[in-house]
Amino acid sequence: MPRVSELFFKTAVIFFLLGIAIGIKMGISGDHGAYPAHAHFNLLGWVTSAIFGGYYALNPAKAEKRLAMIHYGLYTLGLVVMLPPLYLKYAQGNDAVEPILGIGSLIVAAAVLVFAFMVFSPAQSTHSATATAR
Repeated sequence: MPRVSELFFKTAVIFFLLGIAIGIKMGISGDHGAYPAHAHFNLLGWVTSAIFGGYYALNPAKAEKRLAMIHYGLYTLGLVVMLPPLYLKYAQGNDAVEPILGIGSLIVAAAVLVFAFMVFSPAQSTHSATATAR
C-alpha cells in the first residue's frame, strides 16, 4: 500500500475514535449539543480520509506524486485546526473560536481542491506513457 494511503487510513482511524468518543460522551450525558462536531469528526475525519486513502491505494502512480503527500498534510492540518474549535463551539457554546474554525475550513477546502486536481490529472506524463507503451 502506498505510504500516503497508509497515512490517510491511520489518520482516519484516529478521527473515528475521537468521533466515537464524542458520541459516547453525548450519549452518557444526554446532551447532544455537540452533534455537528460529532458528524464532522466522523464524516470529514473518518470517512473522507479513508476514501482519500482508498483512492490513492487504487492509483499508486498518483500516490507517488509529491502532491499526494501535500494533499495529506494540508487536509490533516485543516482537520486539526477546524475540528477542535467546532467541538468547543457546539459542546460549550464558545463562539469566540469561529475565526479559527473558519481558517480550518478554508484549509480543508484548499485540500479538497488539491484532491480534485489529483483526480482529474493524468497518472503520468504523456511522454512517460508513450515511452512505456513502446
